[in-house]
Amino acid sequence: MSRIPSVCGGGFDMTDMRDWLGHVGANWALEWARTDRSFADLTTQLVARIVERSPRKLMDIGCGAGELALAVSEKCPHASVVGIDLSPDLVAQARLRANTQPNCSFSVADASCWGDSAFAPDVLMSRHGVMFFEDPVAAFTNIAQASAPQAQLVFSCFRDRRLNAWATEIASLLPEASPPDKNAPGPFAFADPERVTALLTAAGWTDVQFAPVDWDYVAGAGPDPVADAVDFFTRIGPAAPVIAALAGAARTDFLGQLRLLAQSHLMDSVVAFNAAAWIVSAQLRR
Repeated sequence: MSRIPSVCGGGFDMTDMRDWLGHVGANWALEWARTDRSFADLTTQLVARIVERSPRKLMDIGCGAGELALAVSEKCPHASVVGIDLSPDLVAQARLRANTQPNCSFSVADASCWGDSAFAPDVLMSRHGVMFFEDPVAAFTNIAQASAPQAQLVFSCFRDRRLNAWATEIASLLPEASPPDKNAPGPFAFADPERVTALLTAAGWTDVQFAPVDWDYVAGAGPDPVADAVDFFTRIGPAAPVIAALAGAARTDFLGQLRLLAQSHLMDSVVAFNAAAWIVSAQLRR
């Protein structure tokens, strides 16, 4: 077997603001349909938790291509929904999707410094968009200052990586690397409830609660779900930068292993992996 190079000595999960401004944001904008598919069951549960709060003004933090904002705006037609994201590519895609929903708009903005005196949200939400703040306390403090009194916060984030087969099983195909900094910005930065509670409390939020959600992370479907899954993982997620760095026999070997892994998760014409998240809720103290 040809040697597959490791990536950045433990940087397998690292994603920061510069990535979202560049190639990561662009890739996610192109892959919004398959990405939304992979999160579909989680999104349904997250939307239900948000809608039950009877929101009037909502802010979607790290809105991506707009799936959560659009779903909530459809359920709450009398509410105003604003989605913000660092990536111009993702915001452009979200705007295209929102052309029939006048109560939903999108802007390129950084939640860690966003503020609008004319729009103080009473509910702030996010689907996996808050784990990438370089300074989470500063970001959540700014969000609190920009919100209405007694505003509510509802977001999802991954639980422990060991509960997320889509991450651990692909990682097992790669050479062992030094463990990543569990607190660094990235998919699993908010896996620890104690850490998240401390961060939110320090930023002015209270009554922090965690609800576990398990769902099927659908990676492949359609006429050839295995090929679909392999293609998806070459474009989105932890394997994508590794595969991009491969050439020749090393690339062929890795893609072969990835195909076998996808095949092992094929059931009822769908390739799906176990996934686990928290739905986190909190309320502004003031």
